[in-house]
Formats: sequence, C-alpha cells, structure tokens
Amino acid sequence: MADQTDRADQATFKRVHLIVMDSVGIGEAPDAAEFDDVGADTLGHIARETGGLHMPNMAKLGLSNIRPIPGVPQAERPLAYYTEMHEASRGKDTMTGHWEIMGLYIDKPFRVFPDGFPDELIKRIEKKTGRKVIGNKPASGTEIIAELGEEHLKTGALIVYTSADSVLQIAAHEEVVPLDELYAICRFCRDITLDEPYMLGRIIARPFVGEPGNFVRTANRHDYALKPFGRTVMNELKDAGYDVIALGKISDIYDGEGVTKAVRTASNMDGMDKLARTLDEPFTGLSFINLVDFDALYGHRRDPQGYGQALEQFDARLPEVFAKLTADDLLIITADHGNDPTFKGTDHTRERVPLLVYSPRFADGGRQLPIRETFADVGATVADNFGVAMPKHGTSFLAELR
Repeated sequence: MADQTDRADQATFKRVHLIVMDSVGIGEAPDAAEFDDVGADTLGHIARETGGLHMPNMAKLGLSNIRPIPGVPQAERPLAYYTEMHEASRGKDTMTGHWEIMGLYIDKPFRVFPDGFPDELIKRIEKKTGRKVIGNKPASGTEIIAELGEEHLKTGALIVYTSADSVLQIAAHEEVVPLDELYAICRFCRDITLDEPYMLGRIIARPFVGEPGNFVRTANRHDYALKPFGRTVMNELKDAGYDVIALGKISDIYDGEGVTKAVRTASNMDGMDKLARTLDEPFTGLSFINLVDFDALYGHRRDPQGYGQALEQFDARLPEVFAKLTADDLLIITADHGNDPTFKGTDHTRERVPLLVYSPRFADGGRQLPIRETFADVGATVADNFGVAMPKHGTSFLAELR
C-alpha cells in the first residue's frame, strides 16, 4: 500500500468507496427518446413486477427520497445526501458510463453489431487461429454454449457472439481451447478491432467446462477493453501516490489504467465479500467496485424477479459495510446506465441513475443535492477530495457535504 500519513492529512476523507450497481437505473433519462427508451424504468418496473422491493438499508440512505420506489419507504431523515445523475456521453453501455464517472466524456458511441460481425472480420479470426467460427450472432452466453457447445466439442470451432453492448465474446471449452490459447486469440481480436470500422469496446474470453446438457462457465473470464481515450481521475490518484483498489471488472473496464491493485470477483455477493475485506485494509485513496450480476444475469435476460432478489440481497449486505466505515470514509453508491428487465429487447436502457453519498461523519444526516447533469461529478468530487487534478468534465459536490 502507498504511504499514508502526508496524503491522509491533505484529504477531507482518507478513503472513498465507490459502488456501481451495474444497470440499476431509476427512470427514463431526459433524452431517452433519442435512444428509443421512452418509458424505461429499471427500479420502478422491478418494484412493480415483484410487488414492492424490500430494501430497508437503501431506504434509510434515501433511495425513495430521490423518487418513490414501491416497497421502499421515504426516509424522514435520510442518512445520505441523495439525488439523481444524467449521463452526458453519447452512449448507454458499461464502458461509457464508467469512463464518464471518472471524468471522461464520450461523444462517439462504441459500435454494436446487432446482426453479427462482418465476414471480413470472421475470416481474419479463422485465418489467424486455424479454427472455424460458429455462432456470430447476438446471444445470451449461457444459451449459446447450450446451443453450440456440443458442436464446439466435436470440431474445435470458436463460439463467437455479441450482445446489445459493444462487445465480441469468444466461448470455448477449457479442455478444447486451453486458456492461454483463448486469451491469445482474444488479444488478437482486440488488436484488430480497436479502430474503425469496428471500434469495439471489449473483447471477452468466456471459457466453460462440462458436458452437453451441463455446460458451466468458469471464473476464468477475461475482458480486453479499449484503453480510456484520456486520463481519468484514477490516473491522477495513482500518480499522486494514492491507492486505487479496483474490485470486480473495474480494472478491465479501464484496461488497468490508474489501478494500483486489482481484485477479481465471481458474483455480486463475492464482490461484497471482497469489499468488506478491503474496508478492513489500511489504505488511503479509492476503492471502486462494479456489481455486474444486476446487468448480466437479470437485466439482459429480462428477469425482473431475479433482479429484485439480487437488489434485496445487496441491500442486506449494507449493514456490514456501514459497520466498517469511520468518519474518515465516504461511501458513494450509484449506477452506470439502466437495463429495465420489463422493457423490449435485451439492450441497456438510457436512464437516470441514483446517487447516494454517505459517511458516519454526517451526524445530522443528509439532504437532497442538486441534480447532476453528468456522471463526471462523481470523479470531480473524488479528485477534489484528494487534491489531484480535476477532470475536464464534472463539478465537485464535496463542499456541499456538510
């Protein structure tokens, strides 16, 4: 860990803990019509479909003070500062949302391939690897290995698929395509899709094991992301000697830029376990976690019941987090986009996201903050707290946390 003493004296809070609830939107964004997402409402529709959400800890922070959520009572005296944020960048994917949170504005959306990838790209992959490609269509990862896994076992062909995100995914059985080979293939695909005409956000290795009818994806997933187009607040923190602890897929999203320690997670609950351990560590700087199950397991699969259960499970873990926080800690809970499981298609949805900011230091509780017109306000606040260079985009709300 970095040396603590001098930098801790300079910071308002010695540690900032940022939780991104992947895809937990709070209602259509003002520009939702431009994304064909009018009517999207991830939290509201999940609460309606499940008969109301039981999230007492998020309620205490002030979740329903942002806007009423069925089953979640408004707090008379919310513990957190609360508001909503609007995304300024021209996209609604994970990378765009996260990059904006750390101060980057993306004005050209990453490309998506709803009809599969062009023949030219597929042929390049086949020529390089000596393996045929099967699939090449938008699909659920679990469904496509169930559909094509047996053929893959017989032929050694690579299962290539995409989603509503800007992503090329390659699924392969670990006994057919060893991990080192799969990772090398993904690195090649990363190199040839960095720029136009592809400009793909991520290449993802999706290894699996098992037999036909019982295939299981393993924890050996690896993401190969674009490097951020500019410096983020994480770069500034690292260069100034602060710790930047990336939990879950955060390191992959930023391609390791600005990260001093990366910790992989297997699920939301494993992520909360790793966050709890991180809270026990003596560090000065930022811990940053993405909880991907909301999006990957329930949003894209259009499963409001499962999504609701996952939200309630997350809420049930918050007392453990609260108990480990001191007056030197600041907790920020937000999201990166929406993914309404009751909405048409399987795409992300252009939504506002919640912002809850809590510290035990707030003895008198929190209050409503002005609506944030860019996610970059979070990054600006983190930079302001630690006295590092402010991002070009975003306005700090640190001075409003009294």
